Parts: sequence; C-alpha cells; structure tokens
Amino acid sequence: MTSPLADKLLPWFHEHGRHDLPWQQDKTPYRVWVSEIMLQQTQVATVIPYYTRFMQRFPDVEALAKADEEAVLHLWTGLGYYARARNLHKAAGIIHRQYKGNFPDTVEALAELPGIGRSTAGGIIAAALNKRAVILDGNVKRVLCRYHCIEGSPEQTATGKKLWALADQHTPEENCADYNQAIMDLGASLCSRSKPACALCPLEKECEANRRNLASEFPQKKKKKAMPVKSTTMLVLQSPDSSKVLLEKRPPSGIWGGLWSLPEIPAGDTPLSFLMVHGMHQTGTPEKWQPIRHTFSHFHLDITPMLITLEVPRDAVMEKGRWHWYDLANPGQLGLAAPVKKLLDALSDRIESSL
Repeated sequence: MTSPLADKLLPWFHEHGRHDLPWQQDKTPYRVWVSEIMLQQTQVATVIPYYTRFMQRFPDVEALAKADEEAVLHLWTGLGYYARARNLHKAAGIIHRQYKGNFPDTVEALAELPGIGRSTAGGIIAAALNKRAVILDGNVKRVLCRYHCIEGSPEQTATGKKLWALADQHTPEENCADYNQAIMDLGASLCSRSKPACALCPLEKECEANRRNLASEFPQKKKKKAMPVKSTTMLVLQSPDSSKVLLEKRPPSGIWGGLWSLPEIPAGDTPLSFLMVHGMHQTGTPEKWQPIRHTFSHFHLDITPMLITLEVPRDAVMEKGRWHWYDLANPGQLGLAAPVKKLLDALSDRIESSL
C-alpha cells in the first residue's frame, strides 16, 4: 500500500520529472555515488559539467582509487566543499581494497564509508540497485515540512527525527528509485524555497501548508546569527620574469584542506618578515590589490592580495612537497582554492594584456 503523496507524485514525475541527467544513464553504484556526493549542497546545473569531466577521467572506482589525490582535487576545483572530494577518494580506496571493487549493497554498510551519510546511502541503494531505501535531502525536507506543516527547523534534532519517520512512511515498496527522484525533483522545481508554484503542484489539494495558505512559512527557519567576517593577506609571490607564482600546500584538514593556495601571513605580521623567515628577497615595491570576499558556509573571508616580485626562484631551500612554482602559461593539474584560481587568472590576464 502506498501513501497518497506517492500516488500523486509518481504520475507527475513520469510526465514532468528529470529523466536525462548524466548519472541517470548507464546507472551503476559508482556513477550514482559520485553524483550523490557532488550534489550535496550543490545545484544540478553546476554539477553536470564537473560530473562529465570526472567520469571521463575516472570512469570506475578502480580508476579513482588508484588516482593521485592531487588529480582528484584538480577536477574538483571550483565545486567547493573539498572534503567531499577527499572523502570520495578515500572511500574509493576502501571499496577497491576491502570490497574488491564491489559496492556494499546495504544502507548501513555504505554509510560507514567516508563522506556517505544515511540519506546519500539511501539514494545510492535505491537508484543504483533498485532497492527500497529512504532519503532525506534538503528538497525532501522542504516538501515534507510543507505537506505536513511540520513545526520547528529541519536542522533541529527532534524535527529531523520526525521528518525521517515521515520520509519512511511515504516511501513506497515498489518504484522507490522513481519516487526518490520524484520528490527531489518536486522540491527543486515547483516546491522551491521561494515562490513555490502550488497551483501547478500534484500535491496541491493534499498539502497542509497550501490548504492553509502557509507555504511560504515552511520549512520554519532557525534563527540565523550574523555571519562573522575574517580577513587575511595573501602573498602573490611571482618570479622575476612574472611567469610563475609560488604556491603553498594547505594542511590536509581544515579550510581548503590539501589544496594549493597562496601563502598567507598572520594578522599583525608583515610580508617582509614572511620573506625573511623563508629566505626570500623581494625586488621593487609590493603592489596591494583590492580586497576580494570569499564566502564559506559559516563565515565571510576578506582577502587582500599583495603582489611581490622575488629576486630569484629559491627552489633549493624550499621544503619538498610544500611549495610549488605555478607556471601561469602551463599550470598543470593542481587542486586550487577557488579564490586563488581567480587571483591567478587575473594575474595571467593582466600579463597577457601587457604584452
């Protein structure tokens, strides 16, 4: 027996849902898994080109497991939330070594792998293996909160438990993969965050929020705190001929973990003291650029770039693996923090325009 929600949603999906997404073709657990990870906190339109390039480079779990993390991060550059890429690479290694390349076929086993939570595991099991499994991503939460007029923010523990119970209640035994895709598609289209198109929704008559004319009030929002603003100075250290820029490897964990970035100086420190500590010498006068702002999920970062030309490249005194001379004309395949790539591209454009 199916729920009224599923009964209304499935026919709508067959006519109006998305059926031609890249990961919906030639479905395998690996292809679905990569898409699920990329789609975490990222819109479909943004993910598609990244997914296509990723599949071309790493067509199966063995290829990903054997890849260098640097190559994985390079293809992830600009997609954000880089821990997803590192966990994807780690999990691929586990699947390749411990499971002989075969994906675990239960939600519980999948959820033990790095970067795979309960909802992501359910999405993989349902879509790739055609088994019944429950999902609860942001789109599903929004639909259920409106359909049932759920009080409280979905981020709250008690509300989350209630939503999981309702998601389980509505998930049918048959056609589970279609149902999961249907409720995600509904949340991504008609039941969007702002201005939901209730008059076009297949759940229009059954939806409690719509019946009470309260769709815009759900899901209820957790009171937001003002986003803190942090600041940093990034040193754009270029070679004497301006063809290369010195990059520093970030620590494996934390913000931009494992990516290449421009060196940063602590608050209160000066570029000169940084250069002295690392045995580098500038030539000419440093050039201070206009600050740029990069926004993370929980704070803003104001970056002030400082362009400095070094006397000579000092590879010999640099700790191996920590430093890299980035060739602006032939950059290679490095995982770069998004604002760093933006600054490097701006420098490259400026050099080209001056030629």
